[in-house]
Amino acid sequence: MRQPLRVGNASGFYGDRFSAVREMLEGGPLDVLTGDYLAELTMLILGRGKLKDPEAGYATTFLRQMEECLGLAVERGVSIVANAGGLNPRGLAERLRALAERLGIEVQVAHVEGDDLLPHAEELGFRHELYGAPLTANAYLGAWGVAECLRDGANVVVTGRVTDASLVVGPAAAHFGWARDDWDALAGATVAGHVLECGAQATGGNYAFFEEIYNVKAPGFPVAEIHADGSSVIAKHDGTGGAVTVETVTAQLLYEIGGPIYAGPDVTTRFDTIELAQDGPDRVQISGVRGLPPPPSTKVCLNHLGGHRNEMTFVLTGLGIEAKAELVKAQMEAAFGGAPPRRVEWTLIGTAKPDPATQGEATALLRCAVLDPDPEKVGRAFSSAAVELALAGYPGFTMTSPPGKASPYGVYAPAFVPNEAVAHVAVSHDGRRIPISPPPTTMDSSTGDGAAGAGERVDSRPRIRVPLGRVVGARSGDKGGDANVGVWARTDEQWRWLESFLSVERFRELLPETREHVVRRYVLANLRAVNFVVEGLLQEGVSASTRFDPQGKALGEWLRSRLVDIPEAVL
Repeated sequence: MRQPLRVGNASGFYGDRFSAVREMLEGGPLDVLTGDYLAELTMLILGRGKLKDPEAGYATTFLRQMEECLGLAVERGVSIVANAGGLNPRGLAERLRALAERLGIEVQVAHVEGDDLLPHAEELGFRHELYGAPLTANAYLGAWGVAECLRDGANVVVTGRVTDASLVVGPAAAHFGWARDDWDALAGATVAGHVLECGAQATGGNYAFFEEIYNVKAPGFPVAEIHADGSSVIAKHDGTGGAVTVETVTAQLLYEIGGPIYAGPDVTTRFDTIELAQDGPDRVQISGVRGLPPPPSTKVCLNHLGGHRNEMTFVLTGLGIEAKAELVKAQMEAAFGGAPPRRVEWTLIGTAKPDPATQGEATALLRCAVLDPDPEKVGRAFSSAAVELALAGYPGFTMTSPPGKASPYGVYAPAFVPNEAVAHVAVSHDGRRIPISPPPTTMDSSTGDGAAGAGERVDSRPRIRVPLGRVVGARSGDKGGDANVGVWARTDEQWRWLESFLSVERFRELLPETREHVVRRYVLANLRAVNFVVEGLLQEGVSASTRFDPQGKALGEWLRSRLVDIPEAVL
């Protein structure tokens, strides 16, 4: 029986801790080190960069990390798998080979191609009725291109847009020799990959009960010890900060998901079968995961250039906060004349305390965000109009920034194409092109994904009004224009109360900004959790969203802060 495969993560996004690669290589035993550098917003950023330089389009941070650590990885026998290739995996692979030659390091670098569907955008129907042809169009590839590169002897594999979990599933499939239809093993590795993909979020980062986490040191990055059946143990290197507990892993499992039927290009993973158990200090076992064939279509990330955006924030102090806010709005609307920007959104943040002892306690903020196709309308014309109110506006007028130019924004949209429309290719270190065939079996998993309401039960026990966060944790995030809020209970008794209490109606009542949106509720009893998906809350995706929290990262903490009546026995 083969030994477990030790897969670590050193990046959860483009801009994550630069030193993490070295920390992970030096901190303990590893077989594979992965790095996730891509998100929907990142693809837009890379796309804009490639407009200026056709040879760009990859994560330059990764290249600098390899300059520092490639020799160390080879010395320790650790394979590197990262999606840092972005829109140009071939270009990154070439630069890595040149880097290795310059440093005198013998290494075999391979890459994965086929995700870029931009050359076929017209025939695939990717043109947007408002924004025209896309800037980027990238299919979410699966794990088998990565697996083929590793089986062929590569030490480093760089990809473009693969699913985040594929960075972990590919090495596991290559190591254990899994078949394309080993659904349960593939699903188990997918769950491990989902836990690892966001780096330190699995080890106590962004954790609802952060006060309970040892935080003298920065949280360590996670490691998955994957077994031949797809089960795994999530851990971290000894001596690093943070913690690995059933709850930190639960929090990450709930991040940016929909229903319990989690469809991917290689396998459909049933999140309602995941079993978690503490396996010692900073070790959590994941087992029981069941898988099904993947869907017949592949998801595509489309980014269109949407126009330009800007924002200004007014500082309101003392008495008459709401009246001052109304005066600003009226004056700015007059400045727009008869042609306001396509979207104008006002957000009043905070409130002034009565009898404030500090100026901060006397202050609220009024934010104005604007979007328009015309960069002039939302550029200096907008920000200068705001500043020109300085001696003609409300008493105590001040702002948080000087006038500034508009910046371009993108609009995200998902699309789906038949699996056969994607030419997935593993390109070996010596340039051989190895086609990866579509999945041998598929199934439609778009229905029956576990959406459910709550049947509220009559509970006559004495209650006390406290923040919901006293008994539940939450984690929220974005998926394009949708937001998800995963909520979990800490004990079985609290779960029995939560599952009945937190219906869609109650959720909308506690978060009034969701009332105008479709809200779907999914039950994950095995995780003592419910997950809510709020459709369209983030508008046209993070770059185009004018919300104060454009990625929905703080929705869960807002929910936890709301006062509710909880049975004393549950507390």
